[in-house]
Amino acid sequence: MVHSIPEFTLNDGLKLPAIGFGTYRLKGVDGVRAITNAIDIGYRLIDSAYNYENEGTVGEAIRRSSVPREQLFITSKLPGRYHEYDLAVTTIQESLYRANLDYYDLYLIHWPNPKQGKFVEAWQALVDAKKWGLIRSIGVCNFLPEHIEILEKETGVKPSINQIELHPFFNQAEQRKWHAEHNIQTQSWSPLFRGVKLLEDDTLQSIARAHNKTVAQVILRWHYQLGSIAIPKSASPERQLENISIFDFELSEPEMNTISSFTRPDGRQKNQDPAVYEEF
Repeated sequence: MVHSIPEFTLNDGLKLPAIGFGTYRLKGVDGVRAITNAIDIGYRLIDSAYNYENEGTVGEAIRRSSVPREQLFITSKLPGRYHEYDLAVTTIQESLYRANLDYYDLYLIHWPNPKQGKFVEAWQALVDAKKWGLIRSIGVCNFLPEHIEILEKETGVKPSINQIELHPFFNQAEQRKWHAEHNIQTQSWSPLFRGVKLLEDDTLQSIARAHNKTVAQVILRWHYQLGSIAIPKSASPERQLENISIFDFELSEPEMNTISSFTRPDGRQKNQDPAVYEEF
């Protein structure tokens, strides 16, 4: 049984489920099957991106699922090569065509690509697309505070959400604090660190046993109690159900602090520092 999923309210009023489903590398027939199953067992927030090349897969899964479109929250993201205003507008339209959707609930700029200096143009395109009814809520990924300050200064519009790399090895305490102070929702990509390194840790296994949960469930619960929306990905129906079943227990403050203490300065998985990293 999937327990009811709490919601976080964004600064524009949109309410999002407190956990979502990541779709990176889920494509084709197998991808449709995995995403459809995720929706059918209770996921309502589905995260995709133009660069994942699976917006069509997500759209097909939506059509095959048992859940009405209006009960779902579908995300996609603008790639760096299309930051110029006109290109960004066309890309948003193309994203919708690929998924065969009338609107996205959430559309994000995937990376700031600061060396290119065009992310304000891209943001203006998202602002306008929201006015046109193509997007319900607009946000960013991997933006540092200084990037977000530029967006707000130039356009008067603040992102509703910032999706960032966040896991116990890189807990983003300062960035999360800044988000909270500026009423921007934090979202966690790669919440489980994409591997077994965390899942086999003795300390985390001890916490998991104390709650009769798995280590993955403990980490995802940690994200929720931090106030961040995790978007774990799994093609396994059993793991999908495990990942979403985190709302019937609570971690203590010492347990939260223990998990947060895993963080380290070089904790990023691939050294993708948004100040210099670029993705097109």
